[in-house]
Amino acid sequence: MKTLIVGGVAGGMSAATRLRRLDEQAEIVVFERGQYVSFANCGLPYYVGGLIENRSELLLQTPESLTSRFRLDVRINNEVTSIDRAARTVTVRNTLTGAFSTETYDRLILAAGASARIARAGLTTSTLRTVDDVDYIESVLSATPDDATAVVIGAGFIGLEAVENLVHRGVHVTLVQRNLQLFTPLDPEMAAPLTALLRDRGVDVRVGTTVLGASASGLGLELSDGTTVPADLVIDASGVSPDTSLAEQAGLRIGATGGVWVDSSQRTSDPFIYAVGDGVEKTDAVSGDPLLVTMAGLANRHGRAAADSIAGQSEPAAPALGTSILGLFGVTISLTGWSEKRLVAAGRAHRIAHTHPGSHAGYYPGSESMSMKLLIDPVTDAILGAQIVGGSGVDKRMDVIVTAMAGGLTASALTRLELAYAPQFSSAKDPVNQLGYVADNLRTGTSRNIQWHELAAARAAGAVLVDVRNPGEFEAGTVDGAINVPLDDLRARLGDLPNAPLIVHCQVGQRGHTAARILAQHGFDVRNLDGGYRTWLAGASLTPTRTAPERILA
Repeated sequence: MKTLIVGGVAGGMSAATRLRRLDEQAEIVVFERGQYVSFANCGLPYYVGGLIENRSELLLQTPESLTSRFRLDVRINNEVTSIDRAARTVTVRNTLTGAFSTETYDRLILAAGASARIARAGLTTSTLRTVDDVDYIESVLSATPDDATAVVIGAGFIGLEAVENLVHRGVHVTLVQRNLQLFTPLDPEMAAPLTALLRDRGVDVRVGTTVLGASASGLGLELSDGTTVPADLVIDASGVSPDTSLAEQAGLRIGATGGVWVDSSQRTSDPFIYAVGDGVEKTDAVSGDPLLVTMAGLANRHGRAAADSIAGQSEPAAPALGTSILGLFGVTISLTGWSEKRLVAAGRAHRIAHTHPGSHAGYYPGSESMSMKLLIDPVTDAILGAQIVGGSGVDKRMDVIVTAMAGGLTASALTRLELAYAPQFSSAKDPVNQLGYVADNLRTGTSRNIQWHELAAARAAGAVLVDVRNPGEFEAGTVDGAINVPLDDLRARLGDLPNAPLIVHCQVGQRGHTAARILAQHGFDVRNLDGGYRTWLAGASLTPTRTAPERILA
């Protein structure tokens, strides 16, 4: 069996090495159009920032090491330009000499990945996706050692990682984001603190802005907000598109998302051709629909699945949640599944739970706050998605939630997880348990909540907002028009409350829940402001056009 693999990074190399482990006799040829294979592309920004000091550490394998250990025929600087499905051959161009050759195959794996979208044609820009990219960035920064300036276009994963690492290098950075929100995979109230975080680090953040082109002097960029910003270096991180050029040339089926269609074993519409990686459709774990998501973990996992299928050990590839994580100046941002924005856009019913726990017991030194958001199906209590932003401990809480989703646990079942506890690691009620308690209260009707973006409409309809925090907290800042009745005084002041629907809030939601339980049992129509003043404050900092529409409750 002769298998050709197009693409020697992530999914392609995972497929090659897995296939060798399963079949010692297989002939395996890997074509890579660049000069590097099996490099750590997720580590590239940290080499730019100096955290990874040696460039060689990014080069995990070489053609020689892969030949020695796995008996792979790895051909760098060789680009597959076309596929003849009838003859089962590919045409290959040597990128150094321009010479063409033909190679036969029994099985073919496409791992072409994704291509960077260009924010503005005609600009001299770099992406941050390959070793050649970081070599170029290094050459520019080395030639401009003092007061270097950079413009980063796009505030997604790569853009934000580029910003952080350029700042670490002492570069003055302007971040240009077309959207009014940074890091659009997050819901707006969860992403709101990121703007202040970046500005505190000296980053010039421009949201709702695009690059028009080079300035007349050629020394900077003209932006759509009417300004000109200096730019010794421009990094285009405005997004990627699936590279389906080979698949389209071969007449393979392209899915509705724009990625290559594959079945559960990574087989394309041609039974002799497989496809893996960023250019390929995945199956959404929440909806079961096709999904386009670019994650290194998925690429590696599906590369392995393709090899298993070729070797006769096929198992269906697991659906994708799109779980991801990002570090930004000491803040960790993680998400999985569907966001509230996506649920609203799809017209799908959902519940929401916000919490703001500490990373470990508050009395033990070093506890760091985090903001957590859980999206829940109101009928089945299934977890639809989660987002966490905070300090230490974000990663392990997200991994617990993702594992719960993969195992089919409901949101309320998070209350029953027996998680490792000691004061320096967690609270006796772990943040994941706490999120489950809120979800369970919503499921049973013990609690009724209202979201930050629903508050204005509810008050306009006659609801009265009651701040149950202490007077000092109230005076330090509250929602305009709220009345202050501290929780500990609430029972004695029931007669002071108006005969109207009430909305109670505290700082993060916990005291608000207690207040709502007291009031409900005294006959009041009451709801708790989910996530409290802290969540509302994050949402209130947003431009009105960015607030979410009314959610669908059932």
